Amino acid sequence: MQRTPRVLQDARFALLVSIIVWLAAAGTQAGGAQPAGPRNARDRAPIDLTGYWVSVVTQDWRWRMVAPAKGDYGSIPITLEAKKAGDSWDPAKDVAAGEACKSYGAPALMAVPTRLRIGWQDEDTLKIETDAGMQTRLFRFSSSARPGSAATWQGESRAEWESPRDARGARPGSGSLKVVTKRLRPGYLRKNGVPYGADAVLTEYWDLATESNGDRWVTLTSTLEDSRYLREPFVTVLQFKKEPDGGKWDPTPCSAK
Repeated sequence: MQRTPRVLQDARFALLVSIIVWLAAAGTQAGGAQPAGPRNARDRAPIDLTGYWVSVVTQDWRWRMVAPAKGDYGSIPITLEAKKAGDSWDPAKDVAAGEACKSYGAPALMAVPTRLRIGWQDEDTLKIETDAGMQTRLFRFSSSARPGSAATWQGESRAEWESPRDARGARPGSGSLKVVTKRLRPGYLRKNGVPYGADAVLTEYWDLATESNGDRWVTLTSTLEDSRYLREPFVTVLQFKKEPDGGKWDPTPCSAK
C-alpha cells in the first residue's frame, strides 16, 4: 500500500484548519455580534424611579404629621436605654448645638412628610433629594466605602437592583431597588428624641407599581436594626406618589420641633 507523503498530509491539515476558521467567521457574520450587557447601574435599572414624588401618609399619621409629645414612643420597640435618652430630649439644646437635623437622618427621613426629587448623579449613583430638611441621599451601586470618612446623617448607602426571574430570565419592567445604609451619625427616629445609634443598619426595598389609570406609586419597606436602642428590628412601610413635575417642590430647612 502506498503511503501519503508527509508534505501532503500537512497540506490537508492546514486546509482543514482554514475551513474551520472560515466557517466560524461566516457564522459570526451571519448571526451578528452579540451585544454586550449593560455595564452600569443606570442601564441595568429594571424600574425607573426618577422624577418627583410626594409622601402619602397612610399610617402613623399622629407621629408623622404632628411632632409627637415628649415621652410618646408608640409603635417603636425601644430599649430602656432609648427611653432614658428620649425622656431627656430638649429641642432647644439641639438648636443651640447646631443639630436641628437630628430627626432628618436616613432612618427617619423618608417618614417625614416630604417630596422627593430622584435622579442620576452619575451612571452608578442614584441621588434622592428631599424638600423637607433639604437632605440628599446618594445610593452608590459601586463600592460605597470611603476609608476615613466621617459618619453623616445620611450615612453610606450601598445599592443593588433585584429582578425577579422566570424560565426566560429577568422579567422586563419589574424588580426592586435594595439599599443598605451604614456609617450613620446618631440621630432621632422621631422629633421627640427617640434615638438611633452609630451602629444602626438601615435596609430598604423600593418597589414601583403603576395603576390602571396611570398613577405611579413607590412602596418603601424599611428595616432598622440597632441592638442598643431597639429590642427588635423596626419595620416601616411608606408610600410615595409620582407627580407630573416639580411645581410643588418647596425646600425648607430642618426643624428641631
